[in-house]
Amino acid sequence: MGRIAFIYPGQGAQVCGMGQEFYEHTEAGKATFDLATELLGFSMPELCFTENDRLDITEYTQAAMVTTSIAMTKILEEHGIKPDVAAGLSLGEYCALYAAGVISDRDAIATVRHRGILMQQEVPVGQGAMAAVLSMDAAAIEDIIAGIQGVQIANYNCPGQIVISGEKKAVELACEKLKEAGAKRTLMLNVSGPFHSRMLTGAGEKLGQVLESVEVHTPKIPYVANVTGEYVTEKEQVKPLLIKQVSSSVKWEQSMRTMLADGVDTFIEIGPGRTLSGFMKKIDRTATVLNIEKLEDVDKAVKALRA
Repeated sequence: MGRIAFIYPGQGAQVCGMGQEFYEHTEAGKATFDLATELLGFSMPELCFTENDRLDITEYTQAAMVTTSIAMTKILEEHGIKPDVAAGLSLGEYCALYAAGVISDRDAIATVRHRGILMQQEVPVGQGAMAAVLSMDAAAIEDIIAGIQGVQIANYNCPGQIVISGEKKAVELACEKLKEAGAKRTLMLNVSGPFHSRMLTGAGEKLGQVLESVEVHTPKIPYVANVTGEYVTEKEQVKPLLIKQVSSSVKWEQSMRTMLADGVDTFIEIGPGRTLSGFMKKIDRTATVLNIEKLEDVDKAVKALRA
């Protein structure tokens, strides 16, 4: 067994019922959801476990996802499973910060609540857009959109899957140009804003004001920043990177390759869905990926890691 990474999904993976078993059957899980309720002034169990429209609204989604993934992380650690490194996609980076000992569960949950509100409010609905570009080389996409003002790459997810973001008309024009240039498919995404584009720069700056009151610690283990795709080991790097992250490209594929090159061969995706597992299959099929969605998954992970 080589090295272990905890990896955390971002917005879009949320699903009704996520984390419910952890809340109902573990003390640490219940305490995490109750903490979120106390901090945010609304019932986190009700948001996550009952059918409602709020779970898919950015200002609620982000806090719900972080609460759920942190609750799961605590149970993994109670079973003796601890990471050597951590990373999270976009919103998931806050869970990685928690796993790395950089910020507390309290600060992670409270900060992403502010982050979600700021991102939701920064650009009026309908002005921005995002689109997935399938089966086209990242360098080719970069070349084509370089000539279109108002659009940029939002996510380098994995080979063959890139997401672009920006002004709605610019994204639509980019999709036309990319298809003409050979992209297998472009797909407009059902999102409420142009996330990870320069249109969100103001939201990042406002987030910086929120971060002023957040205490950060030197990472106990390295985590990989979305903005650079490289390890962060000094606490002074944390806040500037989180501010930039809101409007910068998420270098997920690069982040995974950084960890693979460092001897990480087991990745534990913590949170709902298997999005990151799917990306890893296209990045390096030889890597082991375990998923934590249900309570029984913790026991499976323990057995797999001890085999």
